[in-house]
Amino acid sequence: MLRFLGRFCAGIANHQICRMSTLSVAEAVNALRPFYFAVHPDFFGQYPREREVNENSLKQLNSYLECMQRPGRKTLQPTKLTFYIRDTSSDPNAPQHHVNTSGFRPVTFTLQNKDLLSVVVTILKSCSLSTDHVQDTQIDKGLPQQTATIPFGRPIRWDKTYYTVTGYRDPEEELDCTVHMEPALGWQRSWGVAHRCSQLHSLTRFIQQNSPDLHNIKGRTLIFADNSGINAAGQIMLGTVDVHHHWAKLLERLPIYCDLHSHLSVLKERTSYLLGDVELIYDEDLQPTVMLEDYYRMLKTFYQNLIVIQPLFHPRSLKGLQIILQNDSSDPSLLQAGQLSIPVTCDPTTLQRFIQAHSQRARTYLRKEEELELKQKTLIRDCIEQFGLKRLYKEPSVSSQQMVKCCQRLLEGHIGELQGMHLCISHFYTVLQDGDLCVPWDWKW
Repeated sequence: MLRFLGRFCAGIANHQICRMSTLSVAEAVNALRPFYFAVHPDFFGQYPREREVNENSLKQLNSYLECMQRPGRKTLQPTKLTFYIRDTSSDPNAPQHHVNTSGFRPVTFTLQNKDLLSVVVTILKSCSLSTDHVQDTQIDKGLPQQTATIPFGRPIRWDKTYYTVTGYRDPEEELDCTVHMEPALGWQRSWGVAHRCSQLHSLTRFIQQNSPDLHNIKGRTLIFADNSGINAAGQIMLGTVDVHHHWAKLLERLPIYCDLHSHLSVLKERTSYLLGDVELIYDEDLQPTVMLEDYYRMLKTFYQNLIVIQPLFHPRSLKGLQIILQNDSSDPSLLQAGQLSIPVTCDPTTLQRFIQAHSQRARTYLRKEEELELKQKTLIRDCIEQFGLKRLYKEPSVSSQQMVKCCQRLLEGHIGELQGMHLCISHFYTVLQDGDLCVPWDWKW
């Protein structure tokens, strides 16, 4: 693991030294992402006139960019383009623009035969979009070439207008909320109170002996688990069989893991872009625990397979869908909860066909699961009130649909003698160490 992290950090340093001062078409397109999101015809479904203007202008723009990179190209004629862009200015002191009744303003600019970097800057400035991610004659590498390794200098920091136009969450705002949070504690499995108290006493002793090293955990989630490390969700796992020395070493390396998690987030965003803004999720309820460095390798392999054909889908066309990566050679499948289960080595063409064939059903499943979860919450509350339960919960392996059926049967059965109990819905009958009563979701009279 340490060798992997060392190679990872060395790769970052080498990339920073070897940055290029010129742009390829792929890099120019990546730098123009805020612009493409602002003018993409898919956002103009109810405005056919503006949609047609943007479609025609995008075709001319793409043709112009490609011609600039052709070997032995001749001087290109100045090209005047007009786009309709959503007006996002909230600054009363900002220059006033003409905005039509549909809420879009026209932007016109002329492309001159210079270099790609100048063209990118001209387009962004003309649309009042930030150029902070375009640094003088350099740019953070975007979508890499097919034969290159994934370059990471630092995560791209988009201007606030990017999040306003696209509707994405601003990670800086989320970070501001996170740093004010107290560290949260969790358990990877349902241990009894005695076991939990023992681990908390152990953590207390560790804190007393290592208090100078604990500043790194502010705002983080600690999980007591079988092994120490950082999982794919970025949570700190403290192995219950490990000695405090292992915990201390883990926290010393935490800044390196934080960098890796940050680069993982950027890689997820780039992969999502190739897949029409589908959401890549990691859910321990639906898949085994995956360590951070292992998940990074999985996602890197998946991404490098995808860039052979890019992008696979129109931007935002798959927004709302969810993909769970599997580190095996299984076939793509659609889970009952609506997630698309995809092996990291899946062929891009196969993946494209599978998603196209199952996207509508996946959306239906996701909506149904959301409705079931809401219904489940209501039924749990009703059961607690009717039977006087202290707590009613389910194991992760029990689906929302199974939990709903179980709660409905409980309410119809008028079962007594549950006052003050902790009831766990599971797949078997048992009594836990702390007195929680486990019953299968399809319990029998």
